[in-house]
Amino acid sequence: MQAPADSTSLFLKCLDFGTEGNGMDFKSLLPDFPSDESEFFSQPGLILLVDDEPLLLRSLERILVGDGFRVALAESSAAVDPYLHDPSLSLVLVDLFLHGTSGLDLLDRIKSERPEVEVVMMTGHASIETAVKAMRRGAFDYLEKPFEDIHRVRTTIQQALQKRALVQRNRRLEEVLRERSAGPQLIGNSPKMRALVRKIQSLRHNESNVLIHGESGTGKELVARALHEASPRAKKPFVPIDCGALPESIVESELFGHEKGAFTGAVGAPGLFRIANQGTLFLDEVGELPQSAQAKLLRALQYKEVRPVGATEAVRVDLRLISATHRDLEKMVEEQLFRMDLFYRLNVVRIEIPSLRERKEDIPLLAHHFLQKYRHPDSRVVGIEDSALDMLSSYEWPGNVRELENAIESAMATARGTSLQTKDLPLARRVSASLASAPRGIALSLDAYERCALERALREVGGDVREAARVLGLGRSTLYRKLAKHGLLWNAE
Repeated sequence: MQAPADSTSLFLKCLDFGTEGNGMDFKSLLPDFPSDESEFFSQPGLILLVDDEPLLLRSLERILVGDGFRVALAESSAAVDPYLHDPSLSLVLVDLFLHGTSGLDLLDRIKSERPEVEVVMMTGHASIETAVKAMRRGAFDYLEKPFEDIHRVRTTIQQALQKRALVQRNRRLEEVLRERSAGPQLIGNSPKMRALVRKIQSLRHNESNVLIHGESGTGKELVARALHEASPRAKKPFVPIDCGALPESIVESELFGHEKGAFTGAVGAPGLFRIANQGTLFLDEVGELPQSAQAKLLRALQYKEVRPVGATEAVRVDLRLISATHRDLEKMVEEQLFRMDLFYRLNVVRIEIPSLRERKEDIPLLAHHFLQKYRHPDSRVVGIEDSALDMLSSYEWPGNVRELENAIESAMATARGTSLQTKDLPLARRVSASLASAPRGIALSLDAYERCALERALREVGGDVREAARVLGLGRSTLYRKLAKHGLLWNAE
């Protein structure tokens, strides 16, 4: 058999290419795997040797231990049992003819209980027929005894371990990509976004209620959907509701449903709890719920049942609740605006979403992502100029990712060149307009002098940010920071 070194290199290159620019590289998604190919294949796990000839076992053990492998020995089929439960077991070398049993039967058993473990058959009675039979039943290869060609033994073992490593890595990658493709895409490569992705993945098999906290526009619903898609309830409904958009008079009816004729004009509705049964209910801006609804929500969570408006009997529900808010619920509890018992019921698992200004290194990734999202097939815009990226990265983004997405969509609609420029960005246009109408009288302070210097430099160079940075002796990033600080982001021509 041919060593798969070339195909391995190609496979790893394909991984790098396939994940390039998606906001999360392969190595960060699979932190357990070494980043270096040779390092990966230097971790083979345990090799089990099964033969009823003790002298052959000892000699083969000396060879493999000398090569740096971990080796275990078994002189019978029964002695294999403890090793089949060892998670580090990677490869088994089995004699085709064992005392009292067949090596092929043991092969079948290994492949049934541990299909990921590679098996190499050993025989002193080698034939094409037995080799084909063993390969058809799952063996990787076979070795002829006695082992006159030690190089052949070493090569076969190395190839078997490489195959197992590639299959294992490929399965893990497919699992991650399946989870990512099935759910919403969380763009970001900053430490805080990596931590967020790891937190979501750690909750894959957890059914606890989750409270997501973050500023408006940070993507709380996106995180909620990612939690749902990574959970066992992924194939069931995900039902979102903005609690802040519900008038107090209909909150109970929307959440728990109502019977026909329960009130004037009522035609009957199941309510969101029953619609989300077996799935996930997402209560966005849960801090806006009126206290009357808070009490009924608490009861629904505590007893896992709801009573529709106008109904005499409660209805059982089974769902996972994910809540989100931008408000400080702990402070609201202290001010008796939010029920303490409900807060603790919601806040079983807490997820904090970082604001965009806390992960500015993700802004270029997000900007390019939104550029591709809003780029029409006939659009000439294919990129973003460095100066525009500098401006985007220097802005504080009070509206977070939602504001950034809106800015890129707006710029794409008005851009005339092949790349987005600073003059295309709506934040630059807004600041230019406010700067033109700003009053001339400024209180004397160090900040005021700095602002005046910035204004004067920009006027003298006609709004050219690069030239203004040169005149002022500042780096462009520093200048953009100062412009953002004073609200003077200029429409660079």
